[in-house]
Amino acid sequence: MPDDLIGLALDEDIGPGDVTAKWFTGNERRASAVIIAREACCLAGIGVCAEVFSRVDKSLRVTALESDGANLNPGEPVLRIEGLAASILTAERTSLNFLQRLSGVATMARRYVEAVRGTDAVILDTRKTTPGFRLLEKAAVAAAGATNHRAGLYDMVMVKDNHLAAGTTLDDIQSAIRRVKAENPALRIEIEADTVAQARDFFQLDGVDVVLLDNMPPASLREAVALRPPHIRLEASGGITLANIRAVAETGVDFISIGAITHSAPAVDFSLELTAIQGLSGKIAFF
Repeated sequence: MPDDLIGLALDEDIGPGDVTAKWFTGNERRASAVIIAREACCLAGIGVCAEVFSRVDKSLRVTALESDGANLNPGEPVLRIEGLAASILTAERTSLNFLQRLSGVATMARRYVEAVRGTDAVILDTRKTTPGFRLLEKAAVAAAGATNHRAGLYDMVMVKDNHLAAGTTLDDIQSAIRRVKAENPALRIEIEADTVAQARDFFQLDGVDVVLLDNMPPASLREAVALRPPHIRLEASGGITLANIRAVAETGVDFISIGAITHSAPAVDFSLELTAIQGLSGKIAFF
């Protein structure tokens, strides 16, 4: 749990204090609240959402009603909170911000997973994440049934076109791969190809685990699949949408990486509804 991120989010929202809750809610009024999904979605971030309330006030009783990965319909409750009304309202927006963002990522990822169901293709995320939110967003991707690609620059070698732009030869690449494997034999190595001819060259290199086929049409992907050695996995990426992903998956590639899962996921609409336990009457929705 990225506690520092939760603290940062609370600090920027609360600052020196919640002046509205202080003057209009009172210190003793108690309430019960429930967070509700306002649209169909795949839930993610429920643990972070709950933690926000606990960080604001450890005396709050917080109960998760659903788990990450759950498919929700409009109107379904996901979290219940009981305790001081002022504390609930102070935590409300920050908790909803985490929940709507992470559920948006999970919902987008679930759509891509469903789009390739029945094929052997695995949906991957990318490093195109919100700064500071990477671990949370990748957890949301996994909750939706997709798979995490590398976490960062440190856990996998990924040689892209810009790494090769200075005239690097195949001998240079092979020499570098040998050095990597000598220092860290377990480190996976992926290399990007822009054409089938380039992919064919990379298939001959010793030590390559994955070849990334960048922005290739289905016909080229099928050609690369037919040429690849059995020990090399193929990843398709670039220009892939929900409209064309099925055709890409049916070419026989092993992985399809989708940056849009994280960089273009729309937020899911959630709301908090609060009911007084004492001192207030009626149901109040705060925004």
